[in-house]
Amino acid sequence: MITIHTNSDGALIEVELSGEVTSTDYSQTLVPAIEAALAEHDTVRLLAVVQPEFKGYDLGAAWADTKLGLSHWRGFDRIAVAADQGWVQTSIRLAAPILPCPVQVFELTDLEAARRWMRESLGAIHVTDLGGPCIQISLMGKLDPEEYKQASLDLDAVLAGKDGFRLLIDLREFDGWQGLTALAAHFRLARGHIGSLDRAAIVGDKAWQHMAQKVASHVLGTRTEFFPSEEIENAKTWLAAG
Repeated sequence: MITIHTNSDGALIEVELSGEVTSTDYSQTLVPAIEAALAEHDTVRLLAVVQPEFKGYDLGAAWADTKLGLSHWRGFDRIAVAADQGWVQTSIRLAAPILPCPVQVFELTDLEAARRWMRESLGAIHVTDLGGPCIQISLMGKLDPEEYKQASLDLDAVLAGKDGFRLLIDLREFDGWQGLTALAAHFRLARGHIGSLDRAAIVGDKAWQHMAQKVASHVLGTRTEFFPSEEIENAKTWLAAG
């Protein structure tokens, strides 16, 4: 069975799962709630509370779950799951790297912590003018779509007086999604100015961040280089040279 609770503005949906969940639970309860929320909001946050008596899904519900995820892939801003069952926790943690939003798992005893996590700001983006044509964008923590929207406005303001620019993407304190799924969100900050972008440097340490340099070169359509964290000054020098 699925029981739905929404907050006052409807953008945060709390889903309670108990017993066996069927395809009817999805089609008559969960799907209408999510689609109603997305009709009013660009994205929604989903908290799933898995009760101790939860037995799992029947085959129809499993298929409905897959279709729901695919049809609203970009509609989720954040997902949290509160559960004591080890198999539920493991399943969510395995799926987290390929999901396009921050995901967190909590014990049922930490339900209030899960609710706080759903509401709090998880990260920040700082846009810094380094002088001349060079701009630094620092991504910190786990980022929400709202953070990207504000950073895009900040970048527009900094670039207003520049004919062209060079971009330093600082990922040293970025604790975001553990994969390449969301890279487009990182690089879309400069999407309105790609024609003016001369070169880009990416600074970080994680393996996927190094891989991001190759993706960035394709997405941004310009020369890019990757630098490990301890070489950030070298990255700035490379960016300003020539």
